[in-house]
Amino acid sequence: MTDTPKSFGRKAIRPTLKPRELMTNKPDLAGVWRADIISLFPDVFPGVLGASLVGKALQDGLWQLHTHDLRPFGEGKHRKVDDTPAGGGAGLVMRADILGNAIRHVAARRDPGPIIYMSPRGRPLTQARAKTLAQGPGPIVLCGRFEGVDQRVLDHFGIEEISIGDYVLTGGELAAQVMIDATVRLIPGVLGNEASTEDESFSNGLLEHPQYTRPAVWEGREIPSVLTSGDHGKVETWRKEQSEALTRERRPDLWEKHINQE
Repeated sequence: MTDTPKSFGRKAIRPTLKPRELMTNKPDLAGVWRADIISLFPDVFPGVLGASLVGKALQDGLWQLHTHDLRPFGEGKHRKVDDTPAGGGAGLVMRADILGNAIRHVAARRDPGPIIYMSPRGRPLTQARAKTLAQGPGPIVLCGRFEGVDQRVLDHFGIEEISIGDYVLTGGELAAQVMIDATVRLIPGVLGNEASTEDESFSNGLLEHPQYTRPAVWEGREIPSVLTSGDHGKVETWRKEQSEALTRERRPDLWEKHINQE
């Protein structure tokens, strides 16, 4: 099997009339957080992961992204990776033997890490899980298609299933980008200001308080006076009260967890 992964990251920036991809075949960076994506559509990466501070961190080598095309591991002339469901039913299921070969191939070329399957039936992605993933070494991420994957490959490799919400997408690629973005931004140095993640929604079990900036008055609406008072104690109290009120109103499930932990 000849799988040529596409790697994204550290690359010089030069003036050009054409967009320059964050993709290059390059040696691995030792000790750097790394995500390996197994997908039938590897070209959709880096996608949003190549933009803003996460994209700059990718370019600067603070983390690495490698994509692996599942199709070359397929069987026959057309490199099939799926077959009809056992027991009948609509759609197609991704085959365990094909996926197993791909996972082994990728795992042999990197440090051990969790293997994650993006699935609507998985446990919800949380800020706490993202923090744990950010500690490294980074996951192998399986992006499903069709009706999903053969259960045996999930059981055999002890694959963790993660969901980004109670809805179904056409594939796991968008979900993988969401999970990686939520994780990579927590790696030290990626955002530049580590304190910026401390007051975000979910960081302390509550939703984030409202934010304001200039102008002081917009469309007749003023910034709350407490925020311009210069009294930091009152500001912190106001923000805490706002976070609690928003959480009670919008996410009673989070509020119940919060008060039970106090």
